[in-house]
This record gives sequence, C-alpha cells and structure tokens, in this order.
Amino acid sequence: MNWLILIIAGLCECSFTFCLGKAKETSGSAHWLWLAGFLFFSVASMYLLMRASKTLPLSIAYPVWTGIGAVGTVLLGIFVLNEPTSAPQLFFTFTLVASVVGIKIVS
Repeated sequence: MNWLILIIAGLCECSFTFCLGKAKETSGSAHWLWLAGFLFFSVASMYLLMRASKTLPLSIAYPVWTGIGAVGTVLLGIFVLNEPTSAPQLFFTFTLVASVVGIKIVS
C-alpha cells in the first residue's frame, strides 16, 4: 500500500511542476488558478511522501519519489507541452528510470 502512496506522491510532483509551467504562461485569473493547483499538488505530494516514508525507508522513498517526478515531468514536457527533446535527454531519462527500478529491486 505504501508503494502505491509513493507512486501517487510522485504523480502529484509531476502535477505541481506542470501547474507551475502553465502558471508562467498565463495571466489574470488563470494564472492564479494554476498557482492554486501548484500549491495543492505541492502539499499533497509532500504529505503523501511523508505517509509513505513512515514504513518505507526514506533512503528509498525519496529517490523513487524524485525519479517519478523527474521522469514524469520530462514526459509531460515532451508529450503535452511539445518541448523539444534530444537523444542525450532521452538516454539520461532512461538511465533515471533504470536507477529507480534498480533501487526498488534491491530494497
């Protein structure tokens, strides 16, 4: 169950970075709504990370949470925000995924 909570926390991290990116592109009330989403997902992500780390070692939970957030944000940038990508970026994103999977395997 705590691994599921950790995955949701990582997805919340992707959500708060997405909201932050959208907030910088907008103005007026839309800007404030994206910032509200950023604050909500930030708090939710940290709370869920705290909950997951009550039973999972923090030395495992934190890198997994960060990895999910980093890879998810890269994928959002590529597929949703149409940001440019390169072979080195994809290579290092893959190595990040491999590292997170490796941490899970050895834990």
